Amino acid sequence: MNNPFTKIEDFTEGQLLLVNKPYNWTSFDVVGKIRNAFKPLKLKVGHAGTLDPLASGLLIICTGKMTKQIDTFQAQEKEYTGTMVLGETTPSYDMETEADQKFDISHITEHDIKAACKQFIGDIQQYPPAHSAIKIDGERLYEKARRGEEVELRLRNVTITEFEITNIALPEINFRVVCSKGTYIRSLVNDFGKALNNGAYLSKLRRTRSGDYKVDDAWEVMELVNIIRDLKTIKEISPITEK
Repeated sequence: MNNPFTKIEDFTEGQLLLVNKPYNWTSFDVVGKIRNAFKPLKLKVGHAGTLDPLASGLLIICTGKMTKQIDTFQAQEKEYTGTMVLGETTPSYDMETEADQKFDISHITEHDIKAACKQFIGDIQQYPPAHSAIKIDGERLYEKARRGEEVELRLRNVTITEFEITNIALPEINFRVVCSKGTYIRSLVNDFGKALNNGAYLSKLRRTRSGDYKVDDAWEVMELVNIIRDLKTIKEISPITEK
């Protein structure tokens, strides 16, 4: 990808950066890595829409004055591709925790699977996973869940515009989802399993689009970090070379 940045001040004025979040990184890990690259320059850096550590894909990062627009970018429609495993459930609805229930899937057909998708299209309600980053009384839900505490989950209104099954190789099912801000794909998968009178958990997730921004146009984290470091070096030596 061509480097559009010519000076470190480009980031101070404000930039929207498309980043491909790696698997097993938190969204804050990405923000921290980029923020640290600017040191000792103090610069605001934030992200528009959290991705779970076990998910990868498009993360919108804002710097400088652009951070004022984070809420706008966060509200945009999202697109994901992923894989679910049918026949088992986990407490976290993904691979963070071990399976707690198993179900027979020998009777489930391709027709059953594709038909179940239709009931999730439109405005729906879902419970967030107990293992999520939502705060209650100042504490993340996943912190309570990991201690084994009961947490009160509240229904959320979300919109599913598209829910498409792209491949079936049971127990794995590949899918694509277009949805509103605040949608938990883990919860969608868990509810999908219930719709089949069965169980399902999320094994792979990738955000491919947010609004008009696509992961195909995103930077790798270290590509951006190296660009920032190089621009800092240029700024540091330029006063000497001008003499």
